[in-house]
Amino acid sequence: MTTRPRTYRSAAVIGTGTIALGWIALFAARGLEVRISSTRADAREHVTAALPLYAASLPEGPADPAELASRLVFAPDLASAVAGVDVVQENAPEDLPLKQRLFAEAAAAAPDALLLSSTSTLLPDDLGAGLDTPGRVVVGHPFNPPHIVPLVEVVAGRDAAPETVEAAVEFYRRLGKTPVVLRRAVPGFVANRLQSALLRESIHLVREGVVTVDELDEVVTASIGSRWAVVGPFHAFHLGGGPGGLRHWLEHLGSGLERSWELLGSPPVDRETIDTLLAQADASFGAVPYQELAARRDRGQNAVIAAAARARTP
Repeated sequence: MTTRPRTYRSAAVIGTGTIALGWIALFAARGLEVRISSTRADAREHVTAALPLYAASLPEGPADPAELASRLVFAPDLASAVAGVDVVQENAPEDLPLKQRLFAEAAAAAPDALLLSSTSTLLPDDLGAGLDTPGRVVVGHPFNPPHIVPLVEVVAGRDAAPETVEAAVEFYRRLGKTPVVLRRAVPGFVANRLQSALLRESIHLVREGVVTVDELDEVVTASIGSRWAVVGPFHAFHLGGGPGGLRHWLEHLGSGLERSWELLGSPPVDRETIDTLLAQADASFGAVPYQELAARRDRGQNAVIAAAARARTP
C-alpha cells in the first residue's frame, strides 16, 4: 500500500441497509462522490426512496435529497465501485467469510484506499486475515443512526500501521464525527457492550413485572439518558462524590457495588420473555409507522446533541 494523500473526494459504500444508508447520506452531504455497491436489483430505487428521511435529519439541517442523489454513483460490481476511491466503508451482513471476500476484492481493486468496516461484532484481524497486509482493514463502527450520532469506534488489528489508524480518525473527524480509538479489540467493542448490559437489566425488570416497557423507557430518558448526554458514567459518579469526587464515592460506597451487582438479573430470552416484550412494545409504539418513529427519534437526537454542544461551549 502506497502512502495516501490526505484528501477525501470519493467513497465507496458496500451495502444498502440501514447503516449503509446513513453513511451514504452523510458522505454525500459532505460533498463526496459516493459509489454504491449493492446486491439488490432495485438498489437505485431503494436508496432514492430512503434519501428524504436521512436528508431531513442531517445534523447541520435538512438537505435537498435531489442534491444528495446527484453525488451518487451506482456501480455494476464491487471492483468498479471501489476503483480509485479514497475510502471504502463496508456494511455487509455480519458474515465473516462474506466480509473477507469483499475486502479481498476491494483491496485488490483499490490498493490505496482506506478500508473500513461498520461491523459491530467482528474483529479487524479476522476481517483482514485473507489480505497480504491484514492491518489495512480497520473497523469504523458507528452508532445508529450513523448520519447523526457522533460516535465512531475505531478498532485496528495487531498489524495495523499507525498511519492507517490516523487516516481513519482523520476521515471521520472531517465528517464531523467523534472517533474513539479502542486500545484493544474486544468482542462487541465498547458502546454495544454498555448497551447490552443495560438491556439485560431492562429485560429482567420488565419480565419480573417491576415496570412496563413504556415505564422503563421513561425511567431512562428522564434520568440517566439526559445525564449521560452531558457527562459519562465515571464523570457522573465523580460529581456524585461531592467535593471529594470519585475517590470519595468509591471509598465510601464502592464496597457495596459487588453486592448490588449480585442483585442484577440474568433473564432468559425464552418464548415467554419475547411475548411479554413484544406485546407491550406493540401496544406502546407498534402502530406507528417506522418512518415516523425514526423521524421523531432523529429530531430529538439532533436537538439533544446540539443542546449538549452549546452547554459545553465556554
